[in-house]
Amino acid sequence: MRTHALRLTAIADFPDIRAGDDLGRSICAAVRGCRLDLHDGDVLVVAQKVVSKAENRYVDLKTVVPTSRALELAATTGKDARLVEVILRESVRIVRAVPDVLIVEHRLGHVMANAGVDQSNVARAGDELALCLPADPDASAERLREALHREFGCLTGVIINDSFGRPWRRGTVGVAIGAAGLPSIVDLRGSSDRYGRTLRATVVGFADEIAAAASLLMGQADEGQPVVHVRGLAWTRPSLPARELVRPAREDLFR
Repeated sequence: MRTHALRLTAIADFPDIRAGDDLGRSICAAVRGCRLDLHDGDVLVVAQKVVSKAENRYVDLKTVVPTSRALELAATTGKDARLVEVILRESVRIVRAVPDVLIVEHRLGHVMANAGVDQSNVARAGDELALCLPADPDASAERLREALHREFGCLTGVIINDSFGRPWRRGTVGVAIGAAGLPSIVDLRGSSDRYGRTLRATVVGFADEIAAAASLLMGQADEGQPVVHVRGLAWTRPSLPARELVRPAREDLFR
């Protein structure tokens, strides 16, 4: 009987990341501190929040002046008008605004709550900081992949994940917003199932599945485990960035 194992390990004792920190160096040091030897085909999943912190994607709400549109949406949603203004700056379209909920199309194409602008695990109590998504998560993932290659001499994949809600299901799950060194999607159309039937619609969100698995170890509260090592994956398809996961507008049946 053939068996296959997938092993996920949260990198322990990862340091707090501040604006301007060399995140690649911090990850390499933490991996060595755990006595992990990276191999070709390993994947590191990195939480969006530490990437955004290192890239100084902070906004001090004390400096934000809300526009009339932000004030209008704040009245509808019950959110801080300054936070709404930051969300608008990161967005290209408002999808839905109701009490406590603001769904937008992010400038990167993601349809998500609050454009990914977050205040949890961002600053000390009393500070008025918000944190935006990385400006280019795929480029961020590529820089981290290059840092790992320089340090360990192997070819790894890197995924930057974030927590998304889903329109027809409760609860958040981890998804890939940045990817490098692996195919973010695997198109199986044209191949056969085990009974010889040709697959006509199967496209696997490979990076999203990895991101969701890693999120189980990362957690959502005070776990402090923003980097997860994954071993046991295999792929033969060429690398594709995470932006390929965003459904084009022409395929969006609900727009």
